[in-house]
Amino acid sequence: MKVHGHGLREHIRFLTPLLLFVLIIWILRLLLGIADTPLWFSKLFSLTGASVGALLIAIFWIHTRDFGSYPNVVMASFLINTWTHLLIIVAIIFAVMTGTENIFTRPEFSIKEDDAFHVRHILGHLTFGIGANTLLGAGMGCFLLWLLRVFIPASPQKKTSGDF
Repeated sequence: MKVHGHGLREHIRFLTPLLLFVLIIWILRLLLGIADTPLWFSKLFSLTGASVGALLIAIFWIHTRDFGSYPNVVMASFLINTWTHLLIIVAIIFAVMTGTENIFTRPEFSIKEDDAFHVRHILGHLTFGIGANTLLGAGMGCFLLWLLRVFIPASPQKKTSGDF
């Protein structure tokens, strides 16, 4: 499968530093929860914020490194958001399997009413979390890429007739 000339493997290779950044924030968030730090401090290491930041950087890279166009922004949004929500799901499953509580299973961040295994919470991340965040990220990203192309046009030799 190719998206505007780049396969899935190329997209993942292109986004690897950003995916590692999200992973580091996820690990920090878990460790801060284990260390029982104040909630206000743990919230500083937000996976939502990290994924939005990673997407903004990806859009800037797509523009400056000439890595495709708007379809590549949608693919970057999908990959970053899927990675983020899969990490959250792993943390939830780990908490359920070990009988412990972590930042992702605390009552402030999950629905626990009659759902000891957090099935609705996991399904919410798999459906609404990935779907809505990908759509919102893609919309925001395409608009940002358009702004970058209007205000900072690519050099004439890089511009192709297939780009918008």
